[in-house]
Amino acid sequence: MSFHRNAKLGLAGRYELVCAVEGGMTLKAAAVAFSVSPATAHRWWHRWRQASENERGSLCCLFDRSSRPHRSPRQLAPELEEAICACRLRTGWGPRLVAGATGFCHSTVWKVLKRAGLSRPPRAAREPANRYEWPCPGDLLHLDVSEYVRFKRPGHRVTGDRSSQDSIPDGTDHVHAIVDDHTRLAYAEIHSDARAETAAAFLERALAFYASHGIETRRLMTDNAWAYTKGRAFRELLAQRGIRHLKTKPYRPRTNGKVERFHQTMAREWAYGLVYQSHRDRAAALPHWLEHYNHTRPHSSLGDRPPISRVHNVCG
Repeated sequence: MSFHRNAKLGLAGRYELVCAVEGGMTLKAAAVAFSVSPATAHRWWHRWRQASENERGSLCCLFDRSSRPHRSPRQLAPELEEAICACRLRTGWGPRLVAGATGFCHSTVWKVLKRAGLSRPPRAAREPANRYEWPCPGDLLHLDVSEYVRFKRPGHRVTGDRSSQDSIPDGTDHVHAIVDDHTRLAYAEIHSDARAETAAAFLERALAFYASHGIETRRLMTDNAWAYTKGRAFRELLAQRGIRHLKTKPYRPRTNGKVERFHQTMAREWAYGLVYQSHRDRAAALPHWLEHYNHTRPHSSLGDRPPISRVHNVCG
């Protein structure tokens, strides 16, 4: 139940007013006592008198009523409204084009479409989430790269002064990140590019990181970037380690969603969560944040436990 935003009395106040009048108080005296106009007191008292016992028991007679008139003589005939709606459904046009095609005023067409629930096209049904998790650490690793612009001093997002920005960019940091599907244990490094040789060298160090935790990698999932699909060094490393390479479908980043979500968390908590004096200070903070992410930070999908809690040799 909702009340008019300018209503002087709520439901309890209206009920007390009619009870006071029923107890012998005059309408003018009740209006003064409840700080409302005599017309307001008259309206609620007469609605109370005309209500049935059931309406009085539920107090629905004291609810606000719609201000829409009972009759609308100038409203379009149903068959004309059906013609407007049919034109909308057949063409998908907006109110102005439908108005030009049917010969009615734009505002009239807009009101008809709004009453019929056709003001906006129906939203496409969202595909249900396909959640999965491999049973053991190392069954699947997710790999991806994100980019962050380098800076020599805090920008206008922090200072509020756009005139102090350097006109020449200082380059881009490419953050290579990899996440284990079962444990969510993450490893990341900052490099100046995302070439195949850089990606292969990063992957080799990442595999050593997981091996130090007793995790043997069996599969790796990436997108269809050239460095992952055509890079010779990358393919040779996977073949040498006996790792099966899985690739996402084009335009389907959700398939590699765990590392995509990790990039969001990393951007919010590491890259943009603190104020850094330069990109070098930001880069120096990454190892400390990764240590926090893997060993301390609660992960909602792990029952608010850190990723290290799912690693087999937690005791070292």
